[in-house]
Amino acid sequence: MEPVSPTAEPAVTDLELSADIAAALRNLLPMLAERTVATVMNEVPEYAGTFNGEIGAKISGAVEMALLGFLKLASRPWPWRSDAGTPLGPALDAAYALGRGEARSGRSVDALLAAYRVGARAAWRELAYVAAAAGMQVVTMARFADLMFAYIDELSAASVAGHTDELSRTGRVRERYLELLGQHLLTGAASDVLVAAAERANWPAPTTLTAVLLPLENVRTATSLVPAGTLRLREELPDLEDSPETALLLVPDSAGPERRHLLRTLAGRHAIVGPARPWMQARSSYLRAVQTRRLELPMADRATGLDTEQYLAELVLGADPDALADLRAQALAPLAGLRPEAAERLARTLRSWLLHQGRRDDVAADLFVHAQTVRYRMSQLRELFGDQLQDPATVLKLIIALGPAGDTPSR
Repeated sequence: MEPVSPTAEPAVTDLELSADIAAALRNLLPMLAERTVATVMNEVPEYAGTFNGEIGAKISGAVEMALLGFLKLASRPWPWRSDAGTPLGPALDAAYALGRGEARSGRSVDALLAAYRVGARAAWRELAYVAAAAGMQVVTMARFADLMFAYIDELSAASVAGHTDELSRTGRVRERYLELLGQHLLTGAASDVLVAAAERANWPAPTTLTAVLLPLENVRTATSLVPAGTLRLREELPDLEDSPETALLLVPDSAGPERRHLLRTLAGRHAIVGPARPWMQARSSYLRAVQTRRLELPMADRATGLDTEQYLAELVLGADPDALADLRAQALAPLAGLRPEAAERLARTLRSWLLHQGRRDDVAADLFVHAQTVRYRMSQLRELFGDQLQDPATVLKLIIALGPAGDTPSR
């Protein structure tokens, strides 16, 4: 035989495998299939531990049948025709079905192609060793390698087509189901409705969900940083109809240490992170994030991100603005007859006095005034309030009335 040029068409002529070599290769197939599957599981992380037990036996059998199909094709001239009269047709059908199944399992096309590459390398290593031991000539071995990897290319292309077709068919449908599930969660739907929606969307229910509000422009990058299974809603957000540029993520199982990691991950993305809640109560986390978004907070805080758990006092005080206004008017009635500037100074002094439990030096440091100024102002306040400053119920009302929402810049 004449040597084959490295740039020649892979295999225009037959391999003309001898009966002895063909028999030796066929006898190798069961062991070769098992080793190929084991190599894929060992070297491709997405497949680690996937093909154990009964499913492993089925996959090994499928690999063995694919390799047997290759041996049958090896003596046929190129190009192969994928009609029902050749072994390539069923092999391509099986590869296409494999691609669809991998898409349904959630594995990426990159993982699938990596499995093909690793599997082809492992299979060729064993086939070449046996073929050489059986006396295959070097030129024939080169043609054999060309055909082997051309065959794998055909199979992998069919699998990619199946993977793509499955995603295009089911991806949009599942995305819509996930959006409907998110809407049900935000409207507080009944548990049976939520369970049915989760099953329809093929969404494994987590223990908790954490609502995250963030600008629409940051959704793409944020989504790549949060756990798989995160629900995304980018329109029709209840109570936020006036903010069409706001999106929502419902992040699974982000309580405890995972919450701290989530906050670090989203830092600087203008995110508002609600509390972790049992997944069917995600609406509670969402409403907390919405309420925090409405607080009048410094822009610097908003830019770095807001942990709603750091603003519980402000949220409580702002829960019923009308009731808070009435309480403030009632509790601070003794100051009503003063000039506004004087009333503000005394109110701020009284707040600091209550919070620092009467420690004059601490109050002076807090207000940036002299301790004697604190003494003078407290004398005024005692004259105005009288014995009410000794009444626990009055003190409670004053603390609430003078809370964060009542802060003034006056000293």
